[in-house]
Amino acid sequence: MERKGLELGVGVFVLFGLVCLAYLSLNLGDVQLFGGWGYTVTARFASVSGLKEKAGVTMAGVNIGEVDKIRLEQGEAVVTLRIQEGVRLEEDVIASVKTMGIIGDKYISITPGGSDRYIEPGGRIMDTVPPLDIEELLGKFVFGTLKE
Repeated sequence: MERKGLELGVGVFVLFGLVCLAYLSLNLGDVQLFGGWGYTVTARFASVSGLKEKAGVTMAGVNIGEVDKIRLEQGEAVVTLRIQEGVRLEEDVIASVKTMGIIGDKYISITPGGSDRYIEPGGRIMDTVPPLDIEELLGKFVFGTLKE
């Protein structure tokens, strides 16, 4: 009788360990089993050089989401942004690709708009600003063609 209790305790302990391991694996791998949180909007950029999936999306310096997908469509980069529930984007917001510091990671910065109409989930941000190309700027500076 005492042996069955010990075996049951070990079984519960192993099961608890497996549940914890699965939880940690899903969280560390950033896997979402039941769809994603928030809602998505898209934005088209001429270039998203250096931008990666899972990069942050900020508004006024506050993180409001992340880059969900980046794909090429008709010569332009189409970026899908996953925005937190409760954050509403006006129709005239401006999405720009920025850099954390001079050579830091790229992220999307949303500049608030003034419209009283909001982008619906699955909608599109119309105004975008591509990132500043530091290499091109340095090349112009080095070769003296900066004024062009």
